[in-house]
Amino acid sequence: MSGDPIITMDRVSKEFGDVLAVDDMSMSIREGEFVTLLGPSGCGKSTALKMVAGFLPLTAGEIRITPPKGDAEHDLGFVFQEPTLMPWASVFDNVYLPLQLAGVRRGDGESRVRDALKEVGLSRFARSYPRQLSGGMKMRVSIARALVTRPRILLMDEPFAALDEMTRSKLNNDLIQLADFHGLTVVFVTHSVFESVYLSTRVIVMAARPGRLAADMRLDAPWPRGEDYRTSPEFTAEARRISETLKGTLHVDEIDH
Repeated sequence: MSGDPIITMDRVSKEFGDVLAVDDMSMSIREGEFVTLLGPSGCGKSTALKMVAGFLPLTAGEIRITPPKGDAEHDLGFVFQEPTLMPWASVFDNVYLPLQLAGVRRGDGESRVRDALKEVGLSRFARSYPRQLSGGMKMRVSIARALVTRPRILLMDEPFAALDEMTRSKLNNDLIQLADFHGLTVVFVTHSVFESVYLSTRVIVMAARPGRLAADMRLDAPWPRGEDYRTSPEFTAEARRISETLKGTLHVDEIDH
C-alpha cells in the first residue's frame, strides 16, 4: 500500500428529498487497501459506495479519485448485490459487455474476456447462459465483468449476501486472491461482521439515521489471508472488537433518535 490516497471523501452528504441519507462523511482510502463499509440496513453504506462510483450525485462535499495510472482503461469496476446479467447473452458476451461499450472489438477483447473467466474459475462456461448457472457462478460472472476492464478500484455492494455460507466463504477466499494478484483497491459493503474481519485491512463502521462514519478500525492481521485465519484467536478477538463497536453505535443511534 502506498501512502497516497486513491479515494478521498471530503464532508460528503446525500439527501433524498427530505431524508438525509449520508451526513458529513469524510475518509481517505490508500491504494491497495481492502476497506469494508459495515453497518445495519439503511445506514447509507450502499449510498456512499454509489456516490464513489458516480452513480449518485452528491448533495454536499466532494469525492476525489486520483488520476489513472498504467494502462487501466477504467478506474472503477462495480459489482452489484445482484449479478445483473443479460439473460439472453452467453457468459462470454456478458463479460465482454464493458469492453464492447468502450469500443473494443470482439477479436481484440477475446483474450481479456477469457483471462477474466479463467481467474474466476469459469473457463468451461463461456458459452453457457445465466439460466444454466448457480447463484455463486452468476456472481463470478459479475466479478469477471467488473475485472475485464482492468480497473484499479473495485467497488462491491453486498455481492455475497444472498449466497449460502459455503459458497460465500469460497468467494471470499477467491476475492482476496484476485485483489492481491491485481493489486486492487477494494471498497466492500456488508452487514456481516465476520465477513468484514476476514476480508478487510480496514473496517469503516457506519451509524444510521442519518448515515455517518462512526468508527474507522484497522485490522493488523497479515493480508492476504487464508482459511486458517477464520479459526484463529486473532479472528475471534477482532470480530468481538468490531461487533462491540457496531453495537455501541446502534445504542447511541437509539438514544439520539
